[in-house]
Order: sequence, then C-alpha cells, then structure tokens
Amino acid sequence: MLRIKVVILGIVAVLICSAAEAAVLLDRVVAIVNQEVITWSELYREMEAEAVPQLKETNEEERMRIFKESEPFFLDKLIGMRLQLQEAKNMGVRVTNDELQDAIDGIMKKYSMSDEEFKESLKKEGYSFDEYRKKLREQIMINKIVNNQVRSKIVVDEKEIERYLAQEKTKLDDGEGFVISQIFLPKPEDEGDRDRLEEEAAYILEKLADGESFEELAMKYSQDPSAKTGGKIGFIRKKELMGDFKDVVSGLKPGQVSRPFWTERGLHIIRLDENIAPKDPKDVREEVKEKLTEQLFSKKYEAWVK
Repeated sequence: MLRIKVVILGIVAVLICSAAEAAVLLDRVVAIVNQEVITWSELYREMEAEAVPQLKETNEEERMRIFKESEPFFLDKLIGMRLQLQEAKNMGVRVTNDELQDAIDGIMKKYSMSDEEFKESLKKEGYSFDEYRKKLREQIMINKIVNNQVRSKIVVDEKEIERYLAQEKTKLDDGEGFVISQIFLPKPEDEGDRDRLEEEAAYILEKLADGESFEELAMKYSQDPSAKTGGKIGFIRKKELMGDFKDVVSGLKPGQVSRPFWTERGLHIIRLDENIAPKDPKDVREEVKEKLTEQLFSKKYEAWVK
C-alpha cells in the first residue's frame, strides 16, 4: 500500500503589504506532500490562472481577499494533483515530446493561433513557453494515470441503462423542436384596442406578402426583446410549447409565416426557420450511457484520489 504523508502548514495572507513582505509570502511553504513542497507562489499561481476575467480586473486588495477565501479548495486541488503525479511517476507513466507537441498543435489549431500568437497569449497569462510545456506535460501524465487506474475500469451495465431510460423517460430530451422567429404585439389593456392591434398585424402581413424583410419588420414593429435580432427566438423544444402556439408552429413548413394569432400574452406572427427532428433512439441511449459513465467516474475518481 502506498504510504502518503501530507503536511499542511499555516497559510499566511496579508491583504495590504509591502513588496518585500509580498516576496516573502510568495515563497512560503504551505504544504509538504511526500517530501515535495507546495509553496504559496504555486498556490497563488493556480488561483490566478483559474480566475475568471472579471476577478483579474479587480484591484489587488479585493483579489487577495477572494483568493484567501479560496485557499482551502485550491490547496486541496494542488495536493491531489501532486499525489497523482507521484503515482504516475511510480508506475512509469511518461509523456513523449511528440505527444506533448501534438497536444500543443491541437490547442493552437482549436483557437486558430500561430506560434507567435500562442506564445503571446501565454505571456499575458504569466507563463513562459517552457513553464507551459511543463504544466501541460503534467496534465497529460495525470490524464494517463486516471484513465489507466479509473476510467478504463468503469463498465456501465445494459440493465442500468434500461432502468434509467424507464425511470427518466418523461425527462429525457428527444431533441425535437423548432427554430423560429416572431413579430410580437403585446395584449392591450383596453379590450377595445384588440381590433386596432389586429389591423396592425394584418398590415405587417401585407408588407411580408409584398416581399419586405421579416427581420426588418420585426425590428420596426415587434415589441419583444427578440426585435433587436430581427425577431430571431432560436431553438425551442416542441414539448415546451403550449396550446395554440404549438399548433400553429407545427402546421408550418420551413420558411413559412403564420397568420396572426392570439395567446394570453398578445398577438403573434411566427416564421418557422427550421424543423429539428427528434433524436435517434440509439443516440439517446448513447447519451444516457455517457451520463451514467461520467457519474460513476466521478465517484470512483474521488475515492481513488482520497
């Protein structure tokens, strides 16, 4: 059995301090994991790297206050990573230079970056290229040991999938729906204004029949937030639609525009932009399998790390 010794030392953080004092704090040892140290600078670097952009833009005092509150979580994470790296090395896991380069090439391709742009982005994040290579190599090593020790040993039984499908049938998303745009006129407070609103809708419909752009008419007449984007609402699941709205949309073909119709909210003119077909049962089954696999992986992974 692997014997693990972890010593967590008192972490000292000062919200306002001099540059000299800060330098001392940044080099402070905060934990010892099997004779390997974790320093305050490493802990701070980890928090800084994962901070959301809004946090990075805050002043130093506020950022340090938030980091102070996050210390236990990130220290636990660093200890876990250090233990996994040690286990990987003990088991002879290695990352070749070709594997490392392939990973870097994949990242640059994903974000359409040149070598210069990539290195410049690392510089903005406070990393040299060599530091990033070291960090990425460690991440790949951890992925390898986790796949070997945890993920590869997970098997989801077909009976579990069947049980989940039966229990969650009403909640499963079959993917069927519509991509729609609309021109919306809200219901008037005075019932006597309904005729006026219907006349306005009929006028808009005439404009559409004359070839005027749905998007331009939506931006001009619609009183819905979607007016700003030319009436585009986007994808709506079929099972989320109710009553007349569902009946009207279901009766349209892609590109067709509905007659004006009333709902409790007001008067609608709908254009069906696209029909989204329901998912293949095999795809739904595969999604359930992936979900159950990830749930089981999370439990097994936590137990393995502990």
